[in-house]
Amino acid sequence: KSSSPDSFLGNEQYAPNHYDPDTAHPPAGDYDEDLHVQCPPHTTQRKLVAKIDLRVIPVLSILYLLAFLDRTNIANASIYGLQEELGLRGSQYNTALTIFFVPYIVFEIPSNILLKKLKPHVWLSVCMFAFGFVTICQGLVQNYSGLLATRFFLGVAETGMFPGSFYLIGMWYKRSEAQRRYTFFFSSTSLAGAFGGLLASAIGKMHRMRGYLGWRWIFILEGVLTCVVAFVFYFVIPDFPEEAKWLSEDERTYIQNRLRKDQGRSAAERSIGIRDVINVFKDYKIFVGGFMYFGLIVPAYSYAFFAPGIIQTYGYSRIQTQLHSVPPWAASFAFSMIIAYFSDKLKHRFAFTIAPICLAIVGFGILITVHDNHTLQYGALFLVTMGVYSAMPVIVCWFTMNLGGHHRRSVGTAWQIGFGNIGGIIATYSFLPDDKPDFYRTGYSICIGFICLSAASCIMYAVSVLWQNRMREKAPTDLGLTEFEKTEQGDMSPDYRYLL
Repeated sequence: KSSSPDSFLGNEQYAPNHYDPDTAHPPAGDYDEDLHVQCPPHTTQRKLVAKIDLRVIPVLSILYLLAFLDRTNIANASIYGLQEELGLRGSQYNTALTIFFVPYIVFEIPSNILLKKLKPHVWLSVCMFAFGFVTICQGLVQNYSGLLATRFFLGVAETGMFPGSFYLIGMWYKRSEAQRRYTFFFSSTSLAGAFGGLLASAIGKMHRMRGYLGWRWIFILEGVLTCVVAFVFYFVIPDFPEEAKWLSEDERTYIQNRLRKDQGRSAAERSIGIRDVINVFKDYKIFVGGFMYFGLIVPAYSYAFFAPGIIQTYGYSRIQTQLHSVPPWAASFAFSMIIAYFSDKLKHRFAFTIAPICLAIVGFGILITVHDNHTLQYGALFLVTMGVYSAMPVIVCWFTMNLGGHHRRSVGTAWQIGFGNIGGIIATYSFLPDDKPDFYRTGYSICIGFICLSAASCIMYAVSVLWQNRMREKAPTDLGLTEFEKTEQGDMSPDYRYLL
């Protein structure tokens, strides 16, 4: 079977991945017309996908919401006296933010390998309890050294959350279904930002209760919440489709078949070795994908870590600052879901990365040039969050779902997230106390520069996948490859077609 030229423009389904060409066309039951896979007679494709949605997406979204909350609540804590009580001077606060990213970056790929080896419900729940416990300890530190130590171990504990969850979601859904699920999951960061602001404004009223300042209570209470939820999530976090005991045998077979037809065989039965990791990095698109995400991490973490401080410069009190931090996050969540809906509906990703990026550039442009209109400046924060936080999940979904098989997807996803988070280190030093009199022009300029890097990388990646699709269309289809060889190649198989 050959596909039309429109297939590599993203205008039709991705059927050319002919890993199982002999699947029969059963006469009865719900049938996937795109992929030619038969659904079990006792259910329908829509009901089964809804069942997966209810089991996979809410759990992982709550998990990442709490992870992002525990990671960024230091920004809210700073408003309630953290720096003053610990005696932080100069850029020490920025250094405390930075040290989180060192283990977070280094252990991304090993974490995804452990996720596959130990099963998701074990690894993710253990990591969740660990970063909740470290967050509690963060509320008990007495000096700068203690803060550095807890931030370092927080990075160790959280390293598997984001790439592991993205990897797991990618093993459950077809590429045409993935964007809305990825965006809802990723937008839990927006909900965490909004929830964190509301929670901090409430916890702030406990200031000096039992001799603890408000910032300590923020860490302690949010850490306790995470630990409690981690115990429950050990029993509810889903594993891979091959291991899902909450699905019947025929449902598991159907899910695996539809994913095989859409993405190629997964090679889930084979463990990941060092040779697999090396083979992944022989593909230049892996590096391009890293820069796509890297460019947006800088403005994303810049906003997450410094937004309360920026908003406070508009003349708000501590409580008002926390409350005013909520609406931009809420707007970014709503806009992200709109972008995701149309991206899935049109089966296209590239345009839905560039358009939000342009919106974010406009927002930062306003912040650089306008310094005497607080209403306009506050409105520009909406453009920043809506642009940055809606483009990021599209970029990660686009890259992740174009990787075929367990091995390439596990390593590739961890690489993109790990390398991209180097941008977090840059973000932590983008908004320094000395830049405050100059209205943080340096920080805003850095953000614009890295956003442009992300846009250029997206263009390069789009050209690459479009070119490779066209080359594969022109190449001979019968190369004598066995099914095993196609499985091992994943998206590098000549039968595979990328999504633009």
